Amino acid sequence: MSSPLRFYYDLMSQPSRALLIIFRLSGMQFEDCIVALRNGEHLTEEFKQNINRFQRVPCINDNGYKLAESVAILRYLSAKGKIPEQLYPKYFVDQARVDEFLEWQHITLRVTCALYFRTIWLEPLLTGRTPTEAKIETLRMHMERNLDIIEEVWLAKSEFLTGPALTVADIFAACEIEQTRMADYDVRIKYPKIRAWLKRVRHSCNPHYDAAHSFVYKISGTGPQAKL
Repeated sequence: MSSPLRFYYDLMSQPSRALLIIFRLSGMQFEDCIVALRNGEHLTEEFKQNINRFQRVPCINDNGYKLAESVAILRYLSAKGKIPEQLYPKYFVDQARVDEFLEWQHITLRVTCALYFRTIWLEPLLTGRTPTEAKIETLRMHMERNLDIIEEVWLAKSEFLTGPALTVADIFAACEIEQTRMADYDVRIKYPKIRAWLKRVRHSCNPHYDAAHSFVYKISGTGPQAKL
């Protein structure tokens, strides 16, 4: 008899939140294996040897088959029939459009949003040192270049990033953008299309979206309904 899928994650991690929302929407059965990144639980030798050789989350153990990297996990579980087609299409043309965004966002939206968050919020928390205004402005500029592309290209002609309906692309992107709340950045002020899109993503994914972002809402002091 096979064991349930083990899902290792921390809600402080953007791709962890994305996969959790996707798993919940998919009705998947899995075992919650929460890893406290802030306590360094992922940095132990036991974690490296027995859970994930890269010492990161998210990762899974599917009855002995260990896999890291959020997009690889998504595609693996889709191939096993665990992810519904409306979230990650099977038809190659529609799937390629979703994959196009997933490939694009790794070195654009994800990198710049994560770096902004780490520099403005996480590193000062860990080291007690605050970045200069010049560095903050540079990081904001790099991040906003990619937010501009979301606003002007990906959301130019559709309500969701890759078409008229929600896919995993929207969930991954929303989790990256929501992280900047904790660094006192409110994307809704400058980007009306992103503001409206985030509302649609949240509505389509709730109650799982709010549950996954409870930590973000708490730390940022801005609830999902907070007004401008």
